[in-house]
This record gives sequence, structure tokens and C-alpha cells, in this order.
Amino acid sequence: MKATQFEFRFRLAIGFLLYVLGFWAPWARYLGGSGRVSTTWLELSGALASAHWLSLNSATILITATALFCAVKGTIFRVWGTAYLGTAVVHDKSLHGIAVVAAGPYRYVRNPLYVGTFLFSIAVSILMPPTGAIFFLVAQAIFYFRLVLGEEAYLTAQQGEAYLAYRKKVPRFLRSLRARVPASPATPQWLTSMLAESYYIGYTACFSILAWRYNAYLLVKCVIICFGASLVIRAILPQASKHD
Repeated sequence: MKATQFEFRFRLAIGFLLYVLGFWAPWARYLGGSGRVSTTWLELSGALASAHWLSLNSATILITATALFCAVKGTIFRVWGTAYLGTAVVHDKSLHGIAVVAAGPYRYVRNPLYVGTFLFSIAVSILMPPTGAIFFLVAQAIFYFRLVLGEEAYLTAQQGEAYLAYRKKVPRFLRSLRARVPASPATPQWLTSMLAESYYIGYTACFSILAWRYNAYLLVKCVIICFGASLVIRAILPQASKHD
């Protein structure tokens, strides 16, 4: 079932709400008895050690390195996709669909921004309680899939056969190893893209430096600071034209 226009318009607020519920996990804090919860980071590392697959130290390093890989990969997708689609379009509250964008990452995968966001979310989820992380990732996957269905319906209505031909050649989520369509004319906007995606860049930088202290509370503060700073930066970036 595709997302409604309301969901697309307020996708940032809905995404923020999923973050809050994932970190808060009220069902674990208030229905679990003690009210004390652990983090997915610690629980996964402990589970691997308890199964005697790895030592606790090695398991913790593995989980941390995997999360860092997801954060870096997700950030690359976000910056790369925004650079070619345009920051104003990416963060606008309305759908845009004048022409097929088949440049940069869009030659390999149709939804690099959603793929990047989900990969990045895996890295953030290790700071949440286990049930919060599960809720967060599942809810995000469902929400983004519904947004994709809504965007595909809109683009099909706007572009017709041109978009249908593009859909047949380029995979929806799994990145192709080679370009599936010829490059369309486009000039990437790297500087504005990095500014627009400052939350992802900022947190990935914080995680790469601070994660090895294994302090989840410190990294949660980084999430809050980076997200708040990104809202300020996005507010001063150019807005999309109503004719786009």
C-alpha cells in the first residue's frame, strides 16, 4: 500500500518519531519490570560471546566495525544521490517528476537515498534497546517502502513510458554492479549535497572517532547534536521551485 501525500509531506517528522520511539522503547522501560534497558550494541556483543563464537572483545569490535561500515556506506549513498537529484528536490515537501533522473547512483539503483538512509539507520540502531532497534528498523522499512510505492505511482503518472522503461532496467533497492542505463545530463552539486546531508556526515565522523570508547550515551548525544545542526543548515539551503 503506497504512502499518502500527508506521509510524504511530513516524512521528516514521521522519521523523527520513529527515532524517538526506537531510543525510548517505552514498552521495554515501563512494561518490562525493572525499567532498566541495555543497548543492542551490548546485547549483540554479549550474545556472540555467550555462543562462544568470539570473545567479548572481538565481538564488540565486530559489531562496532559493522555499524561503522553501514554508516559510511549509507552516508555515501545519501550524499551521492542528493548531489545528482538536487538538495531542494530531496528535502522538498512535494513530489517532483518532470524528467527521469538517470545520472550518478540512479544508473545503478532507483532509490539510493532510501537505501542510504536504511543502511545508516542500522548503525544508529545499535545504540537503542534491542526491542527498540527491531521496532525502529522494521517500522522504517515499512514506511520507506510505502513512500517508494507512492513515488513510483506519481512518477509513472507524470512520465509514462519513459519512467516505466527506466523501472524495468534499474533495480529498486539492490544496487547493480554496473550502470543499467545511459547517463542523463546532470551536474552534481557536491558542496550543497554535503551541507544538506550534514546529519549523516557529522554522525558518521563522530562514530568513527568516538565509537571505540564504547560509550553509547556519548554517541546518542552526537545523534541529537548532529540532527539539530542539520535542521539549521537545511533551513538556510535553497528551496525547490514550485515549477520543478
